[in-house]
Amino acid sequence: IRETDVVKGEAGGITQHIGAYQVVYETGGEAHRITFLDTPGHEAFTAMRARGAQVTDVAVIVVSAEEGVKPTTIEAIHHAQAAGVPMVVALNKIDRPNAAPDRVKNEMAAAGVQPEEWGGTTPFIACSALTKQGIPDLLDAIVLVAKMQNLRANPARAAVATVIESQMHPSLGPLGTVIVRTGTLKTGDIFVCSQTTGKVRAMSDA
Repeated sequence: IRETDVVKGEAGGITQHIGAYQVVYETGGEAHRITFLDTPGHEAFTAMRARGAQVTDVAVIVVSAEEGVKPTTIEAIHHAQAAGVPMVVALNKIDRPNAAPDRVKNEMAAAGVQPEEWGGTTPFIACSALTKQGIPDLLDAIVLVAKMQNLRANPARAAVATVIESQMHPSLGPLGTVIVRTGTLKTGDIFVCSQTTGKVRAMSDA
């Protein structure tokens, strides 16, 4: 979706940060701005996935149609259920010769996530990150779930945001990745985060 190699240059080829990025997807004559949080899939990053689920509106559970459900998949499902957010399941690697989407659906159903076509409430989208097959269908499903949830925000109020990650940058100083939940955040705004206060000196889109 982002057209970049997320794991390039990271140790072991594993996404080690909660990356945030935004795309504009046009469908049905409407432009939809979708913000993605990419939480790590490795078992060592449970806390990051839990935090990602707590600040999201729709959880996209990515499952390999070739490898099936893993312990981290079950963990991600539990995080989404605990946060009370709807799920969309992306059956990735559907282009692989050993892909078995029906087997994965059975495994997901056993984990308590019932596909829509089996009478459940969760959309299952067959897709491939490599060939881009099914990616528009996945975005359509996200937009549809968001509409059904009536997700709205008020841009004309002071911003309420969640800090996803933060660091002390050697040249920029305190630097944070922030998801604005409602309102508008502007350069120069005063912010309060826990017991810390400060001023927004600069911003850039992910």
